[in-house]
Amino acid sequence: MNSRTDVDRRQLPTISTPRFVGRGREMRALSVALGQPPAVVLLEGEAGIGKTRLLREYLVSPSGQGHRALVGSCPPLREPYTLGAVVDAVREGVGNVAGLRLSGLAGALRPLFPEWAADLPPAPEPIEDPTAARHRLFRAFVELLGRLDVAVLAIEDVHWADDATLEFLLFLVSRRPQPASIVVTYRPEELPSDSLLLRLSSRLPADARLSRMELEPLSIDDTAAFVSSMLADEHVSAEFAAFLHQRTDGVPMAMEESIRLMRERADLIRLAGGWARRRLSHIEVPPTIRDAVLERVARLRPDTVAILRAAAVLAAPADYVTLNAVAGLPPERAGVAAAEALGCGLLREDRRGKVSYRHSLACRAVYEAVAVPDRHLMHLRAGRALEGSVLPPVAQLAHHFRQAGETEAWCRYAEQAADLAAQSGDAATAALLLHRLVTTVDLPVESLVRLVMKIQFQPLPDADPYSDIVGVLRAALRKEALTSQQEAAVRFQLGRVLMVAGDWEEARLEVEQATVNLAPDSEQAARARIFLALSPGTARLTEEQLRQLREVPAATMSITPYERLRLLQERTFALLMLGEETAWAEVRQLPEESSDPRQRGLIAASHANIAEMAIRWGRYDEARLRLAKARDLADRYQLEMLFGAVAVIEAHLDWFTGAWAGLADRVAALMAAHDGVWLKDQREAALVAGLLCALTGEREQAERHLLLAGRDDQQRIESTAALARLRLRDGCVEEALRMTEEPGEVTLRNGIWPRSAEIAPVRVEALVAAGRIDQAEDLVVAFQRALGDAPAPAPQASLALCRAILTEARGQAAQAAALFAEAVAAWQALPRPYDALLTRERHARCLLTVGQPDVALPMLAETARALTELGAGIDADRIVQVLREYGWRGGMTRGRGRPSYGNQLSPREREVARLLVGGWTNRQIADELMVSTQTVSSQIKSAMRKLQVASRTGLALKILELGLVEQETLPPAQDEKIQPPSGGTK
Repeated sequence: MNSRTDVDRRQLPTISTPRFVGRGREMRALSVALGQPPAVVLLEGEAGIGKTRLLREYLVSPSGQGHRALVGSCPPLREPYTLGAVVDAVREGVGNVAGLRLSGLAGALRPLFPEWAADLPPAPEPIEDPTAARHRLFRAFVELLGRLDVAVLAIEDVHWADDATLEFLLFLVSRRPQPASIVVTYRPEELPSDSLLLRLSSRLPADARLSRMELEPLSIDDTAAFVSSMLADEHVSAEFAAFLHQRTDGVPMAMEESIRLMRERADLIRLAGGWARRRLSHIEVPPTIRDAVLERVARLRPDTVAILRAAAVLAAPADYVTLNAVAGLPPERAGVAAAEALGCGLLREDRRGKVSYRHSLACRAVYEAVAVPDRHLMHLRAGRALEGSVLPPVAQLAHHFRQAGETEAWCRYAEQAADLAAQSGDAATAALLLHRLVTTVDLPVESLVRLVMKIQFQPLPDADPYSDIVGVLRAALRKEALTSQQEAAVRFQLGRVLMVAGDWEEARLEVEQATVNLAPDSEQAARARIFLALSPGTARLTEEQLRQLREVPAATMSITPYERLRLLQERTFALLMLGEETAWAEVRQLPEESSDPRQRGLIAASHANIAEMAIRWGRYDEARLRLAKARDLADRYQLEMLFGAVAVIEAHLDWFTGAWAGLADRVAALMAAHDGVWLKDQREAALVAGLLCALTGEREQAERHLLLAGRDDQQRIESTAALARLRLRDGCVEEALRMTEEPGEVTLRNGIWPRSAEIAPVRVEALVAAGRIDQAEDLVVAFQRALGDAPAPAPQASLALCRAILTEARGQAAQAAALFAEAVAAWQALPRPYDALLTRERHARCLLTVGQPDVALPMLAETARALTELGAGIDADRIVQVLREYGWRGGMTRGRGRPSYGNQLSPREREVARLLVGGWTNRQIADELMVSTQTVSSQIKSAMRKLQVASRTGLALKILELGLVEQETLPPAQDEKIQPPSGGTK
């Protein structure tokens, strides 16, 4: 038979939904995995392979029916939808939340479930910190899942998931106990390389139960059974099964669509009680699922096709009223068409009576086949139909009006979607929506300025999210007929974005131009004054500018208390940055607490910022106090985004004060963290990591970390100083000069001395090494003039060191020795032990120059010992070499890798060995002896080398064999394990 017209339609077979075949092994594996809750199951496979079918067959099986499950699917919308799959899963599986006895925490769910307003607790106080807001929402979801007794949460098509959904899944699996078993399905070929889903498998807790399942195509035998189940279980020949398997690669959806298409073509007919098929060589199987779906759709009635197209445009479950409105059918025809669309096997109806495609591949195929003008019209109908919903879905509305070309409506709903995301703590989605809106639409100036002001750039995934916004703002400035106020507003935003991007000079120029036309008493004018005061490269402010800066809060009486507090804090921070001593009195006037949740976040952040400035001034007790207050507020009010900032600043302070035990591990964790650590905090952690690597001679890692830290303006000068110091040690004087020129000008020439403590000695040393003594002297004079008698111990110690370096360069070794001694005392008083020891080394070298080896050599030996104990082995080695050159024999301690007791263990190595034999860890030994774990590791390696053993166990046995440790000195054994004595750890 050559055409459908030759066939009696009664001879066409009835096609059934295929049975679930060929997945027995996978079904058993899924049952085993979810039968040992809580589990994490990653179910992967190509499109159409049967992931959804496997999951749903399990849920209706005897094993699956014993547990309450919620299933959601990630939509492929271009406009992200915060926690969309989780929200849909709860909506589809839960009628209402009445009677669940939810705590006040559940009020955080209101923005996402407004239909439950009558049954949810009141909305909690808003939180300024987006991470804290997001985690509060996550905790509310966990409580809801617990109250509903949900055992399994399944999220499908996770390759399309927004970051908030993935973060929620990570949050769930990190909880102890894990609230529910998690099942995710995804297509690995469509998973972004940086997807957070990868962390779901790579960073699970050690006790988590992870199962990874990959679905394979069906075999030829399974293909025969699959097709037979669609044809009333009648026999299917091996020849036909092989033919179909070859054409569809064994993908179930491709096979189902092919069989349905063959039926429509009359390639399968009933004759004389059996199946007659056209010759296989005459049957054409479409090469893709898309082609099969489209050929099937083309054979349906126009009204049915209209319903299928409407469902494809909607792309999400929709009720029949919305479906018919988008299809544009008259009511008398819509019902029949909808029934036929469901009957063709492409659509399904959920328990809420909403209709959607069974598979996203079919949905996409039908959508892409709709002519563009028709598509625009149907999106417009969809938008208008959904606008009338009791609960308008703003993300879907933004999507439909965007596709319809309705810019005004798109902008309105996209902004609403961004605001909803921000309320839910989803800063990344909010920023993405606003960024896309601003860079895509030619907005009026007022709208452009308002939306740019809302964007938080840090969460955006793009490595350079600023350039497009800068381009849009510059284009706005080129428009004609801008009023002076409009131009000022655009320039101010342009300056703000350039500042965030790190282009301070361009930012300063734009803000300076903006201030001419900004209203003097406006918030923007006040913020502009603060910005200009903090801008790198700014010359020392005049008294008039300082007066204006001090008057910032008074000049903005009309703004809200929250904004006034923020301006007050920013102004105080600016004055501290500029070295204004009076700012410390203002610090004492800042509020310590507030009943306003938004102000609490500001107050906590201000403590952290003040701690950072206190470190620059060298007021370390103040810094510790402020960090403790910031941490207390962050803990009490769950300001989770502040945890990372506090931890990083504390790590930086520990670097200065020599508290190096475990510091390398802490900063490595902060650099690798994704939750609660901003990029700027990671870069400060990179600075400390680079400084630590430089101590141990890991030059490549040190430079990589320091260069990364230098991308943040707040860490740029200190990281440059550290890199320049490495260059000087290599003898690369010209490069060190080049590197330190601009930071030196910014901090010393311009009098911004709080940023100068680290760069000044390196710059002076570079100038001295280059023979530019006069320039070095000019720099020291400028530093001294700017600093004066300011109560800033760290810059004052730095200035003392600079004077000593300059005096030594003039050949005045005796006077230089005295000045170095003053600098040592200044560093020790802070305390900054590493700087004190390096300065003491220079003091001792000056004493050698003036012929006092009896004083200098013991001083050098003690300095080398202290540096070794601190963990600065490279510096200790350098001093040991000098001692050897002078023939020192008086109890010389060794630098890293150079024993000073020949092949005998030193007293400290014996002490470490005693504890090692007792079963103590490096950390316990370090705590007991009050040294760093790095020092303990070095001493153990030295002992192993001296006793010629290759392992810690070998070392312990050798020590016992040689009788180097008395048996009675070992800690007592408990439960077959030797434990440290009580009080052994500090």
